[in-house]
Amino acid sequence: MSFRQRLARVAPERETVVTIGVFDGVHQGHRHLLARLVEAAGTKYIPTVLTFSNHPITVLRSDIEVKAITTPEEKARLLREIGVGLVVSLEFTTELAQVSAADFSSLLVDSLGMKGLVLGPDTALGRNREGDFDFLTKQGKDLGFWVESVTPFAMNGQPIKSRNIRHAVSEGDLVACNRFLGRTFSIRGEVVTGDRRGRELGFPTANLALPAGSLVPGDGIYATWALIDGQRHLSATSIGIRPTFGLSERMVEVHVLDFEGDLYGKEIGVEFVDKIRGQQRFADVNELIAQMDLDVAQARLTLARDQGATIA
Repeated sequence: MSFRQRLARVAPERETVVTIGVFDGVHQGHRHLLARLVEAAGTKYIPTVLTFSNHPITVLRSDIEVKAITTPEEKARLLREIGVGLVVSLEFTTELAQVSAADFSSLLVDSLGMKGLVLGPDTALGRNREGDFDFLTKQGKDLGFWVESVTPFAMNGQPIKSRNIRHAVSEGDLVACNRFLGRTFSIRGEVVTGDRRGRELGFPTANLALPAGSLVPGDGIYATWALIDGQRHLSATSIGIRPTFGLSERMVEVHVLDFEGDLYGKEIGVEFVDKIRGQQRFADVNELIAQMDLDVAQARLTLARDQGATIA
């Protein structure tokens, strides 16, 4: 289905106020913009987000890969929690990249009944980003919609960007990542059968198979919450190649504390609170086990503080 057909089938119940963007992560900067969208829509219009299931740069530049902070489903859920009434997700294609700003804005008016357009500080629509604020303001006068640009939201003097969050995650800086997001960074995956090495060491783990393109923290040991059947459990998560055993496959292994039960085949979530240490190679198994005991103790302390902060 083309983007024109997808838009034509939306048919909102009322006229809309629209914003457009990837909104990967739905971070604090996005929330600043979306709060204005919801406010501007009021009760008369539907606050609407037109977003993309893939990142446009990966279509415009085939040599670039962008790991997604959130899945399209999680993104839609987060947007609705903020108060967005309608989420329209399109695949960004080469066809869409060639649509002029004039045609694109006309399509939004015709398909979504757009009466207002809220733009982020970097937003530009249409072929070659020709639809900037001035162009769209003029277009709005002709087509009957208003345009507003929202100032960027900054922390410590720096605007929050999705690329900065991806960098923080890849570096294992979950404290900065979570501050930018305004929530705890998480991943979801299916528990698959591993080599049971963790169980042999006294630390059974759930090995996660993640969706392709998932953003995963850098190698190391993390204090995490495991989300199993709607319940949060203390956990410590290892990401890496397990160098002590001379392995090369990068794995995500979740040791759920004080838990008994069969997790194979279940989809579980993992919320990353903080990094405990980097990946290390140990001289022998006994040295590794001693360190794992310390890791679990540190995870308990970190998660106790996190739980206290959450309750407060």
